[in-house]
Formats: sequence, C-alpha cells, structure tokens
Amino acid sequence: MRTKRWQWLSVVALSALLASCQPGVDEGGIGVDESEPVEGTQSEPIELDADLWPLTGLPLDGGDANLPALGAKIDNASQARPQVGLDQADIVFEELVEGGLTRYLAVWHSNVPAEIGPVRSVRPMDPDIISPFGGILAYSGGQQRFIEAMLDAPVASAINGQSDVEDFFYRTADKVAPHNVIVLAPELVSYFADRGGPPPQFNYATSAEESSAAASGSEVAGLRVSFSGVSAPTWTWSADDEAFMRSQTNGAPDTAISGAQLAADNVVVLEVDIQVIQDIPTTQMVDSGEGLVATGGRVLEISWSKPAADAPIELTDSSGARVLLAPGQTWVELIPAEGSGVPAGSVDLQ
Repeated sequence: MRTKRWQWLSVVALSALLASCQPGVDEGGIGVDESEPVEGTQSEPIELDADLWPLTGLPLDGGDANLPALGAKIDNASQARPQVGLDQADIVFEELVEGGLTRYLAVWHSNVPAEIGPVRSVRPMDPDIISPFGGILAYSGGQQRFIEAMLDAPVASAINGQSDVEDFFYRTADKVAPHNVIVLAPELVSYFADRGGPPPQFNYATSAEESSAAASGSEVAGLRVSFSGVSAPTWTWSADDEAFMRSQTNGAPDTAISGAQLAADNVVVLEVDIQVIQDIPTTQMVDSGEGLVATGGRVLEISWSKPAADAPIELTDSSGARVLLAPGQTWVELIPAEGSGVPAGSVDLQ
C-alpha cells in the first residue's frame, strides 16, 4: 500500500463538513444501506483448533470459548482517556467519526475485565463490523436509525438506560458526562450467556515468527496511521515487549486506566471507502480494497474483502493466500481510501 501525503482541511472546515451526531435524534432520513455481496469474492469458513481462543489464536488454558463475545463502542475523545479495559480487548476496530475524530469498536472474549468503557453511541457501520462476532454490543444509544440497524443485526444490543440491562451500566465520577458510562462486563456477558461463542475472524499462525508478515514482509520500526488532520496515532515496534506500542496523535503513550500502554501483536490497516451520509462519515465495510499487516516488527502489503455484513474480513497476500496473523491482540485501523467522501488517509512507515 502506497504511503500518501496531502494537504489536510483545517479542523474548523472539517468539523463544519462533518457535523456532530446527536444521540437519540431521528432525522427521518435513510437507514443503513443493505449492501449487496461483493462480486468475485468467495468466503470460506475460517478453521481454528478447538483448544484455541477464536479471536486471538492463543491457547484456551481452561477458558470457556462458548461464552459470547462482548463488543462495545468505546470513546476516544480526550475526556474519555485513559479508557477502562481497552488494553485487554482481543480485537479493536478504530473508525472515523465526526470532526475527524475516531472511535473504537472493541471486542472482548478471551479476557473479560471487570469493567470496560467509557461507552458511547453507535454509528452506521457498526452492524457490519460486529455482526460476524454474534454476541453482544454495549453502547450508550445513538440516532434512532442507527439503533434500529443494530437491533436488526444478529447481535444482542445492550443500551445504557434500557430497562433489562440497566443494572450493568453506571456513570463514574472520575470523568465528565457523556464520557463516563462504564459497563460491568462479566455480569453483562453472563446475562447473555446463552448466545454462544464467536467464530474465528482471522487466520492465525502457530507463532509470531510463522506469521505472514514475519515470513514475507519488510522490516519496520513503526507506522503512523493518519485518519485525518486531528487523528494520527503511531504504532512503534518494541522488541522487548514483542508488540507494537500505541501513541496518540500528540506522541504521548496511549495508556489504559491500568497504566499499561495500549499494544497490539497485529496492526491491520485497511483502506476503506468512507462516504458522508446525512453529515455522518459512513465506512463501507461490505467491500474490498488494499491494506497492510504489521506483525513482529515487519510489514506486509495485503488485500482485503468482506462479502457480506455477517461475514468476517478476509485478508490475502499478493499470491491470493490467506494472511496468517500472530496469536494475540489485533487492532484494525479503518482509514479513508482515495476517492472517499472525506480526505484520504495515509500510512507513514518508519
């Protein structure tokens, strides 16, 4: 994937273009499009040994993979940091929202912390991101059309303020509203325990050394992932930690409430089409495109495709073979592709 540079819109202009979404407001417009399957793609089930966690490829070690995955919309505004439990998520998707900012859709399964948050409202692409996992999505509300789309997805919606799940949410005094909604994660998972465990989302090698990027990629010290002029996190390879360590746009280490710096065994960057629909940046997930995977201090150019809303993202290398990730935590960065309705993103390799 080519590294791209450009002149960004000013923060003021971009903010005006991408007006804020007000939770709970029904603007009476279109809902989420029911996207057609991507032509020319054939998704086959991902096979993973039964003694491995399906979302990390790590050994179960007595854990229960039949419990449902817990997804949550996690705030990434400065007032929300440091987040609670984000360092323990199996897979994290970072998506562009209004004003050039980003928000996370994080998924926990192999290691569910006592609390997660702060949670925020849903966006139109979230059903397509979370549907392949099944399980649960915790969030604080959203525009009515987005909530209805989530309710139609094969996922249990746990919404702050909803009567049947209100006991699993609370507002912490450590942060200001609306950046302070916390979820009691294990209790919420137990409430929906009958929903069953998630299928694997990616293919995993038996070790980082045998991953596709380690075997065929180029050495890299780090990568700066630009979503917009105000959101450009950096991932720096740490041989001591055997992981990519995350820093925020200003270069400061990005830490969780535990004090641990956010880290990933795999950083997957996908160029995605993002169109502004009724003032909301809307990532087109049922699609295909280019990207890269960084694992073990190496980086590999890839292609990606997602043939249907409930299908996992498929990663392939230049030969068409499926990409093998390292066992462990994965972050998926969804940056704007050229031709999107917002300025294109970029990846600067270091």
